[in-house]
Amino acid sequence: MFVKLLVIYYIAINSIGFASMGIDKRKAMKHQWRIPELTLLFFAFLGGGIGSWISMHLFHHKTHKLKFTCSIPISVVLHIGIVIYLMTYLQ
Repeated sequence: MFVKLLVIYYIAINSIGFASMGIDKRKAMKHQWRIPELTLLFFAFLGGGIGSWISMHLFHHKTHKLKFTCSIPISVVLHIGIVIYLMTYLQ
């Protein structure tokens, strides 16, 4: 049950991370109100780093910003460590 909830959580948060980058890119192209960078990074650090990273490269969005090119991979590594810990010690 725990593993199932963990998988559902990561699918959901990565979908949110992916979608938020795509929406922000579209809004940037239309010169509309944007999603704050802090919000985009927040989704990544909640566990949506993989979705955010895929979206960054698919939509060519924020790929030249050091803040994103460093933070997103760090969030992915952090969450891999969290999942390994949870699967090892809390199972």
